[in-house]
Amino acid sequence: MDARLLKIEAARAALAYVEDGATIGIGTGSTAEEFVRLLAARVADGFTVVGVPTSERTARLCGELGVPLTTLDAAPRLSVTVDGADEVGPDLALIKGGGGALLREKIVAAASDSMVVIADDTKLVEMLGRFALPIEVNVFGLAATRIAVEKAASRLGLSGPVALRGGQTPFVTDGGHMILDASFGRIPDPRALSEALHAIPGVVEHGLFLDLASVAIIAGENGVSTIKATR
Repeated sequence: MDARLLKIEAARAALAYVEDGATIGIGTGSTAEEFVRLLAARVADGFTVVGVPTSERTARLCGELGVPLTTLDAAPRLSVTVDGADEVGPDLALIKGGGGALLREKIVAAASDSMVVIADDTKLVEMLGRFALPIEVNVFGLAATRIAVEKAASRLGLSGPVALRGGQTPFVTDGGHMILDASFGRIPDPRALSEALHAIPGVVEHGLFLDLASVAIIAGENGVSTIKATR
């Protein structure tokens, strides 16, 4: 089964967590887009749902496919968010942000009663860090912020390049920020790194999603499995 079919199967299983009449968060990325397509088919058949998109990209796709949308200001509490992940580690600690929407994704996930992660089994890791950690930063003071990130990582025994996404043509998030991709390799203590990064004034948010995911739906060659958080 190819990668897209695995994503579709994970997305299909996530529909079971969405109740008729619910207001839900809708994630960003290739797996989340498969969920939007399946959800749109349900809506066309009469299923009632309203979504809060985590990016302009997701909002456009929902609009094209007929999934009704609202804002988090109009619906500040959501029943569930369905989103993908770049890595799924122990107890459903995640790395997210490969699609560049990590700030809005985290805001929406935190405003939800539960978060359902959909992914293929290549995203499962024993320790986070194989995927470069996205760090959303303010444009002002970018060089100083990058140095502060490197120093904070070094204090935790982490090293590796911290690169501006897009290089000479920087990627700009929906919020008008930039992203540093930190290739640390392995992150033994994601909670300590999270706290260290949050202490840096120029860091807007980072892609370590801790204590947010309730369930991960993982699709592989042998079918779809469900992992529940133990906390």
